[in-house]
Amino acid sequence: MKLYPNAYFNKIEQITIEFLQKNKIKALILDIDNTLIDYKQNLSENIVNWVKELRGQGIKFYLLSNTNKKEKVKKVANRLDLPYFNFAKKPLKSGFLKTQRKLNENSENIGVVGDQIFTDIIGGNRCNMFTILVDPINKKDYWYTAWKRPIEDKIKEHIKYNNKS
Repeated sequence: MKLYPNAYFNKIEQITIEFLQKNKIKALILDIDNTLIDYKQNLSENIVNWVKELRGQGIKFYLLSNTNKKEKVKKVANRLDLPYFNFAKKPLKSGFLKTQRKLNENSENIGVVGDQIFTDIIGGNRCNMFTILVDPINKKDYWYTAWKRPIEDKIKEHIKYNNKS
């Protein structure tokens, strides 16, 4: 089980077209909660513009969320004009593979972007996709996520330390 992402950014908007092209990424699977929206379900205009800009550069997108609250996912999907799959059961492979088929891309050309190692990163790594960890939008988390954050913080410290050397 590979815990480490292929790349790490403080926020999603730092992922550039140059970075994606350099890593042969043609499509991005995006997590929603605390990756695109905060705890209060706010979606920033910066993220809307980031998606629009990358889509204009030919990047395909798909939203993949573990939430069973379809209306929440649909609201984000409509705002970004993106297809989605909710209740994905990440890190199980099925949601990632279903999304890969919809994107019609090879796994090595798909980037998985999310704020959680134990769902987004492990799931993407299990499917041989290029994984990109981002910091959560804010500190407030759901209880079922909050308990994992201290473990993820230790892994992030290790990533940051190794990137300096």
